[in-house]
Amino acid sequence: MTENQTPDVGEVTDATSTRTGPTRSGFVALIGPTNAGKSTLVNRFVGAKVSIVSHKVQTTRAVMRGIAIHKNAQIVFMDTPGIFKPRRKLDRAMVTSAWGGAKDADLILLLIDSERGLRGDAEAILEALKDVPQPKILVLNKIDRVEREALLKLATTANETVKFDRTFMISATTGSGCDDIMDYLADTFPEGPWYYPEDQISDLPMRQLAAEITREKLFLRLHQELPYSSHVETEKWEERKDGSVRIEQVIYVERDSQKKIVLGKNGDAIKAISSSSRREMSEILEQQVHLFLFVKVRENWGNDPERFREMGLEFPRD
Repeated sequence: MTENQTPDVGEVTDATSTRTGPTRSGFVALIGPTNAGKSTLVNRFVGAKVSIVSHKVQTTRAVMRGIAIHKNAQIVFMDTPGIFKPRRKLDRAMVTSAWGGAKDADLILLLIDSERGLRGDAEAILEALKDVPQPKILVLNKIDRVEREALLKLATTANETVKFDRTFMISATTGSGCDDIMDYLADTFPEGPWYYPEDQISDLPMRQLAAEITREKLFLRLHQELPYSSHVETEKWEERKDGSVRIEQVIYVERDSQKKIVLGKNGDAIKAISSSSRREMSEILEQQVHLFLFVKVRENWGNDPERFREMGLEFPRD
């Protein structure tokens, strides 16, 4: 697989040769507060890892599409950044991206963490959804951690605020209830051609997906030490004659002190991050990966429009 194998969004591909009956298709925007489990749910629906998962909130920065086939329907899930009260330019760009993804979708799926309920950001999102015209479904996640009576009360309160077409109760981690959502979506979307080849699971170019993998490993390794002021870019992608690929990536941080954290004592941290990232890339690409990571200090990169473009975000002008 090469980095350029991703078609443009909207490309119609005849992927029905092994299936009978009419095909269906549609776009679903997953929105919700930070750390509600959106990326975990997208990976569950797709059946493969297409979105990075981290205990660190606000990990997803731009809209990523995960593509699933269920029955005769191709369902394109748009994993959006968590919606929260923004403080920095990057925060504002992420929240704008999330609501932009919602406006572009055929259906909106609001994911709520049942343990946290409707406090704070979740309550604000519900209020904002009142003015969104698309059909909406409510999904309560992590139901295995909450009593049934509390779940029913939560569902009732949310439906009194916003008119949801359906309410589902699930566990994105175990998969409980997820098939019911897929059945509903597959039966709800109108007949139409598929937008992507049958075997495609994401719309991310491979070099961007590779950068996301390394960023996930960075957060998993250093989430208690490293602030959000870090960014990964794939600068070089070279397919080699022996079938392997050489990938060079740069981890940008804002201060020398952050660079020392990423490198770790005797380079232990960067070695562990590189090893874990390389293994996952090799599994996804199904080829040997030679990964080289570099750490560079770029002060105030959070105000650099070029970095925003690399992340697929629009730079806030105000």
